[in-house]
Amino acid sequence: MPETSQQKRIVVVGAGWAGLGATYHLAKQGYDVTLLEAAPYPGGLVAGWKTPLGRSVEGGIHGFWYPYYNIFNLVNALDLDPFTPFTRSSQYSPFGLEVESPIFQNEPRLPTPLGTFIYTRFQRLPLIDRLSALPLLYAVVDFDNSHEAWQRYDKVTARELFKQFGVSARLYKDAFEPMLLVGLFAPGEQCSAAAALGMLYYFILAHQPDFDVVWCRGTVGEKIFKPWVEQVEKVGGKVLTNKRVDDLILDEFGNAKAVVCGEETFEADAVIFGVSVSGIKKIVAGSKTLNRYSEFRDLNNLGGIDVLATRLWFDRKVNVPLPSNACFGFDPTTGWTFFDLNTLQDEYKDETGSVIEADFYHANQLLPMTDDEIATKVHRDLGTCIPEFREAKISVRSVIRVRQGVTHFAPGSYQYFLGAKTSIPNLFMSGDWIITNHGSWSQEKAYVTGLEAANLVIERLNIGEKAAIIPIEPDEPHIQVARSFNKTIREISRNLLPDFWLP
Repeated sequence: MPETSQQKRIVVVGAGWAGLGATYHLAKQGYDVTLLEAAPYPGGLVAGWKTPLGRSVEGGIHGFWYPYYNIFNLVNALDLDPFTPFTRSSQYSPFGLEVESPIFQNEPRLPTPLGTFIYTRFQRLPLIDRLSALPLLYAVVDFDNSHEAWQRYDKVTARELFKQFGVSARLYKDAFEPMLLVGLFAPGEQCSAAAALGMLYYFILAHQPDFDVVWCRGTVGEKIFKPWVEQVEKVGGKVLTNKRVDDLILDEFGNAKAVVCGEETFEADAVIFGVSVSGIKKIVAGSKTLNRYSEFRDLNNLGGIDVLATRLWFDRKVNVPLPSNACFGFDPTTGWTFFDLNTLQDEYKDETGSVIEADFYHANQLLPMTDDEIATKVHRDLGTCIPEFREAKISVRSVIRVRQGVTHFAPGSYQYFLGAKTSIPNLFMSGDWIITNHGSWSQEKAYVTGLEAANLVIERLNIGEKAAIIPIEPDEPHIQVARSFNKTIREISRNLLPDFWLP
């Protein structure tokens, strides 16, 4: 009798976008899939949860950008309607409103990056400073997301990159560093130039509409993950929470044959990890098996960034011009965002007072503050952006500290990131920090790498159909031509000149 997929057991670790994506597809192919999640609920940091008083809170608000084609496709396939319409956003500094962004897809489409340059409404940034970004276009063309490009740019800081290409001090301070603080969650001197170029290109520069964003009309956990988990279980997958992975057991051939959680052992024909950098480091620290491999020991060179998520209920409604806002200049190395939840989330539409989510990134120096001190600071900073908040009083507050909550794409970190395949032949990796050629970032990248890991399982076991992954939109023709020309020049130079300079 031929072996069937029902006899093949897959263990997936981590119930975020990556783990759920892999589990759902493999379960639909008939595999016996068990998903293990260390937290009490699927989704981890992204999901959100209810307080004892029944109020929804989240470890940070997560946007869904225009090029999240695979996530949008998933949501449509699940027959869900979780998102707001595309929204405009603004940017504030201690001096007031700095930038307003349109909905770019509604504007006449121009070749990149002209649309971003022309349609973005800068309130105070002089034209001469904006023009100083033009030489940076060479780096945008040169960085094609290839392994070689990552090696060239990863050991350079983003700040040094912008300095080398002549970006003005004001443009860097008022535009590029704020993007890094809320996109890569760290100041430019602590960000890899490769990661900065990849992130900026994917979210802003590749195509005019890419910066357009929608938001979940409630917590991601309630609106997406809960019904998704129900579908996973409906097709035969098992989702087990409060299961912290301690180790792997290998067979005599070096393949993973079981995953250990405390006193429990889950047998497996293949294993997929879909956890964060901090999550995998905790697993490796306690794993006798993974500690035998240098690639896993080397993960100790990677780090995370602290996040502070606050939610404030005010005693009156305050007019917030746009629902999503980014802020810079209030603390030297910290960026933050604030959101009008009365506009974005169904739960708060009828509240008599404003409900504001304010999230701080690279917030390590803020975490030791008391909840009262944090609420006072947030209230003061909101009042600086929108003076009407000064007269409003906080009636309820929620403060969530997430240490090492998001990936730190530090200079030199690329050499330690893992690909989907590992030295253990049937152990595959997924997550927003995993190396992939797809080109996506953040939640979309996590979900895509989950599908890629599922496809590697199918390829190895030769059972089932691979998941169809939607590629990112191709580069616009003038970028393709420029990259092709640049690549040719590089190859000619490599053949003619000795290779002894630093990359």
